Amino acid sequence: MSILDFLRGAWPHIVSGIIFLAILATAVHILYKKRDSRAAAGWLGLVWFAPVLGVCLYWMFGVNRIKRRAKQRFAGKQDVLLPEREAAVWPSFIEQMYGEGDKKNLVQLSRMTDKLTRQPLMRGNRVIPLINGDKAYPRMLSCIEAAQHSIALCSYIFDNDSWGARFRNALRDARKRGVEVKVLIDGVGARYSFPPITWGLRRAGIDVAEFMKTILPWRFHYLNLRNHRKILVIDGRVGFTGGMNIREGNCLVDNPARPIQDLHFLIDGPVVAELQRAFAEDWIFATGKVLEGEKWYPHLEPRGEGVLRGISDGPDEDFDKLRRIFLAALATAQKSIRIITPYFLPDGELVSALRIAALRGVEIEILLPAVSNLRMVKWASDAGLEELLREGCRIFLTKPPFDHTKIMMVDHAWVLLGSANWDARSLALNFEFNVECYDFQLAASIAGVLQEKKATARELTLQEILSKSLIVKLRNRLFHLFSPYL
Repeated sequence: MSILDFLRGAWPHIVSGIIFLAILATAVHILYKKRDSRAAAGWLGLVWFAPVLGVCLYWMFGVNRIKRRAKQRFAGKQDVLLPEREAAVWPSFIEQMYGEGDKKNLVQLSRMTDKLTRQPLMRGNRVIPLINGDKAYPRMLSCIEAAQHSIALCSYIFDNDSWGARFRNALRDARKRGVEVKVLIDGVGARYSFPPITWGLRRAGIDVAEFMKTILPWRFHYLNLRNHRKILVIDGRVGFTGGMNIREGNCLVDNPARPIQDLHFLIDGPVVAELQRAFAEDWIFATGKVLEGEKWYPHLEPRGEGVLRGISDGPDEDFDKLRRIFLAALATAQKSIRIITPYFLPDGELVSALRIAALRGVEIEILLPAVSNLRMVKWASDAGLEELLREGCRIFLTKPPFDHTKIMMVDHAWVLLGSANWDARSLALNFEFNVECYDFQLAASIAGVLQEKKATARELTLQEILSKSLIVKLRNRLFHLFSPYL
């Protein structure tokens, strides 16, 4: 019998064997990798009852390649070791700060975030909220103009528009004064305007790099592994961070075509070293160059009463930090939770934590834009609001302009500020930087800002959600299925 004759008779058995081995290997992978038992059971059922289709679908869509790809891409990313941090304090300092009052839950929260981040709390900081580009941009430009030694600027979007030109000129003049200037822009965000600002920055002699430059179309909103951080550090001493990009839409006084509300923060004190480190690690990855010396890492004296912690998050070694900090804050809140975010697509675990907090009697208020700049995200978000409203969460829709503010506050005392949104893109797929704050003065300021926004917002009711047409509900639920990718 020839090999050909053998194959003709045996091919059904060979194919069956291959399919069986593929099913077995897939089942083992599901059992080993899937931590969510419901997801594992669903995939196992599909694989066993529709073997060929199930195996193909699982390896196409069921495997989390984002984290693995991030580990591969960032395997050579170097940590930046800071000098001895004299301002570092332990969570017990928070206990002394709040005394024997009703804020013991914040001591527990500080201990959890200490273990989650493995980064120290630092005392002696001052935080100043800057509302919109109208307040933030002049303050940032003033500091750039006063810089003497170094400027580190990282932004997701840096538009080549009227305000982008002002920043470019200020950075150029600083370089001419002998200041060492480094600018890092995300590879996608750099192309939100054409020609990109990077061309002008390079012509001005500024050392500029793009984070993971891509050949995909510009303004491709849903590309993964983006650097979403917004950090500016002047002379290693004064820092700015928050959610604000550099684009003319943020300055409402200019009456821009696409206005954006936002909140940014000036920070000075020892925690600025954490902002500088986050920038330096991204700079090493993008350029291979190390930032060293006192002009980047000076000794930082106390500047205020705030106790702060810098938190880097991304799909590398920092994976899942912020999401777990959200969960910790929701679990420890006793009286109130205030959230404002432009994009609200929490996963099932975060939704459960919100519902449980509401059932415990915690007052929960969530402020979302009435009109979003990403329609599909808004549709998906709307599909998940019903169950929160049923548990007593209150949702307010802020009137236009589009509100890009990102803040979480617990018990009118603990504030988390930075670049991260309440969606999978921020919490699992992008690189973010946030700051955890124990600061009485800042908490009072943020409470005032949120109250002002709420005063002009419209409260969303359960009846309004239920009264939507069937077509709208189906559309929203369809897009909600894709919320991990939006």
